[in-house]
Amino acid sequence: MRYTKKQRALAIIERLKEEYPDADCTLDYNEAWKLLVSVRLAAQCTDARVNIVVEGLYEKFPTVEALANADVEEIERIVKPCGLGHSKARDISACMKILQEQYGGKVPDDFDTLLKLPGVGRKSANLIMGDVFGKPAIVTDTHCIRLVNRMGLVDDIKEPKKVEMELWKIIPPEEGNDFCHRLVYHGRAVCTARSKPACDRCCLNEVCKKNI
Repeated sequence: MRYTKKQRALAIIERLKEEYPDADCTLDYNEAWKLLVSVRLAAQCTDARVNIVVEGLYEKFPTVEALANADVEEIERIVKPCGLGHSKARDISACMKILQEQYGGKVPDDFDTLLKLPGVGRKSANLIMGDVFGKPAIVTDTHCIRLVNRMGLVDDIKEPKKVEMELWKIIPPEEGNDFCHRLVYHGRAVCTARSKPACDRCCLNEVCKKNI
């Protein structure tokens, strides 16, 4: 069967729903500001490592106010195992100060406002919008970019914003956030980056273009 990109996208969404019905964010958090911190730490670091490191961070600085008032050097010492410790600590400190001073310690629920926060790019803002506020979101992380190119949903596009814009054209808005979470699960378990994808046991075998 020949699919349009939109038809292929809808078929992939349905199959991934069946395969990963409970897929959600793999970063641990119970408050919006903690997801903001974790997603900054996750740059060039695994979610699993971030989840371990933030335990120590929140034990020492359990609120937005505490983190906003913390010495950047102390934050850096704790988050150093995530890599890029200096820049991440600086961004987290500045971000928490803005939340404390301008937003009453709350995370704003506006995409463009989120983008103005230190260390927050489109990927982070989309994750917050989708996971925290339940609004339409497409998170173009490395798994998403790799898989949608392989599947034929985009054509050899690697730049995150361009991938996001192309996906908005074919992914129903209400499906975007969960779709991207499921791509993470699928990208780790089946359509892997460092080894040959396991196409023989892939739930998308019949609908994927296999641009590998």
